[in-house]
Amino acid sequence: MISRSRRGGISHRRPAMGVSIESRETQHARLSIRSPSATIGSAQSGGTKRFSERSLMIIDDIEFFAVEIDRTDAYRPVRSLIVRIDSDDGREGWGETPLGLLPAERLPNRSALLALLEGRSVFCVEEILDAELLSSAPLRLAVEMAVWDLIGRTLKQPLCRIGGGAYRPAVPLAARLPPGSPRRLAELARAWAEQGLWTQTIEVSGALDADLAMLADVRAAAGGRLRLRLDAGGQYNMEAARDLCSELEFDAPELLIDPIAMGDFFAVASLARQTAVPVAVSRAIARPADAFGAVRCGAGAAVVIDPARVGSLRDTRECSTVAVAGGASAVVSGPPSVGIAAAAMLQLIACTPSLASPYECVYRQLRDDVLRRSIAFADGNALVPLGPGLGVEIDRGKLERYQVAL
Repeated sequence: MISRSRRGGISHRRPAMGVSIESRETQHARLSIRSPSATIGSAQSGGTKRFSERSLMIIDDIEFFAVEIDRTDAYRPVRSLIVRIDSDDGREGWGETPLGLLPAERLPNRSALLALLEGRSVFCVEEILDAELLSSAPLRLAVEMAVWDLIGRTLKQPLCRIGGGAYRPAVPLAARLPPGSPRRLAELARAWAEQGLWTQTIEVSGALDADLAMLADVRAAAGGRLRLRLDAGGQYNMEAARDLCSELEFDAPELLIDPIAMGDFFAVASLARQTAVPVAVSRAIARPADAFGAVRCGAGAAVVIDPARVGSLRDTRECSTVAVAGGASAVVSGPPSVGIAAAAMLQLIACTPSLASPYECVYRQLRDDVLRRSIAFADGNALVPLGPGLGVEIDRGKLERYQVAL
């Protein structure tokens, strides 16, 4: 059944079965079977106050938006799917993912998600994330963001405080240079360095001589303070990767990411033992067990984590903990974001001590975002927003302005 949601969007509702309508009291009683009651100490009364099931926010609706915003550089626009989850008390939570759903997939996915989530408490985070319907990592990430945003708004606290405290009030940023000519890349590298973005990632082509020439041009333009990460994308074989590392050793980059085919941790570990260039793995990291496998066999100096590939803030944090425990550093390379996902990543990094490396974020290179107040920057750092939930508010006017068809 398709009906209008209370906010004007298209809403999918499950049809009523028969003539019996379940009351809100019955729904809460049913929820109590799968959601244990929470208790907190009451300092004023000196006793223990038990939350009734009525106090648990219940998911009431879900809606999808597709938006597209241009970048300031020559790279393709950022296209995101935004998920809004509503609770029965009128609150909203927002999430974002780079997942591109085809038009034919949108309605079945949305109606199926509503059938899964409607009637559940937003506090059942683990139960929601483990649902088989959320097997798509990017979609699972967006739903988790929206759920945590709702929880933070309920508790009137930013997510970083719920997750352990604002360990760092600002997060150092890194930027990824878009594909282009060596001259264009050198110009962008210099411009971004002047903005305080000294850590930059370059995607190499796999052609050794051309990659070395491009690297030299960028370094000459941006100066000696530039910290480069080279993303090889698994394009080199072992012999060519050894040659590349040999050329780089006297002026090594900060990281050489995925120099050879992804997934073969032992081959990457073999290369890492033959060079002084810091080697990192990224595309093979899809869960905490992968991070464990990489550090156990010594497959490099760093684990680069893409939350959209891992599929949740929870597992991103676990990957970073495993990496640092194994003696490697943990780096977050966030998905392209129109503001919501960037805010979520800042909240996560702020409360996770193991995520100390600069966060690679595309948000800074957008012409606009979908936020009422954009995330603030200072000297190459992003200031962690401290509003409730993800810390940011959505601008409905911008959301409509940049909305595109799926």
